[in-house]
Amino acid sequence: MKLLDTHTHVISPDSARYPTDPIGGHQSEWSRARPVDAEGLLRAMDAADIEQAVVVQASTVYGHDNRYVTETVRAHRDRLVGVYSLDALAADAVDKIAYWQDQGLSGFRLFTTGSTMPGQGDWLGHADSYPAWAYAEANGIPVCLQMTMEGIPALRSLLERFPKAIVLLDHCARPVLNEGAPYAASKALLDLATFPGVHLKLTNRTLAASAEGQSTPVDFLRTIIAAFGADHIAWGSNFPAAAGTLAELADTARSVLGELSSDEQQAIASGTARRLYPFQSSGAR
Repeated sequence: MKLLDTHTHVISPDSARYPTDPIGGHQSEWSRARPVDAEGLLRAMDAADIEQAVVVQASTVYGHDNRYVTETVRAHRDRLVGVYSLDALAADAVDKIAYWQDQGLSGFRLFTTGSTMPGQGDWLGHADSYPAWAYAEANGIPVCLQMTMEGIPALRSLLERFPKAIVLLDHCARPVLNEGAPYAASKALLDLATFPGVHLKLTNRTLAASAEGQSTPVDFLRTIIAAFGADHIAWGSNFPAAAGTLAELADTARSVLGELSSDEQQAIASGTARRLYPFQSSGAR
């Protein structure tokens, strides 16, 4: 099974050139304990038999300074696509989107929760962010959302205003899954399937959560496929934020996805990502 990884991070060893400025005010523990630079990511991808990947800005290290992601992608366009971090409330948010897109990146990330900022940020859906959402919708720019289930009402409001917006929910919006099927606690997440632009990013964090309590990964997969369709779900490792080697994380994904039909496997493993992001053809290498 050929995997395309939609959720990786890179950390530069050059802290003078790329100083930390994390969202939340303090650097994430994972980035201190197991940082991986651009070359380290490529080596890990080779070991895991992953040809191409999305590098998502490490918001808990660099905030909205997307220079290292940009330079990483520029140096390896045959293998990598980049996603930048954005302050959607800033007066110059649209200018920033245009700038980073021109630098060769392919979509932005809004960070409303995470290890350095627990809880759910109350700014998601604020009117000041409307110009950024309108620009993304008009230009078909994917928006990654790092959020919790508590943010879904605000997201629904945004999607009602910007119905053609393309959204990827990092970690499937962190649902509580231990109750098992039919996942009643995740109804608000499943109901988002009525918006055609909503996609789920199925990370190894989510796969681990889906194996707790009465839940099984296959039950959860079949539930979200029934709601969204496999063509609206994309796998991502969350390496190196997720503990373990990329090869181990990829093996876990291949094992779980192996329970699905071949068409479902292909969509989640790589097809959805290729539809959303401008990867070079695999033969370009």
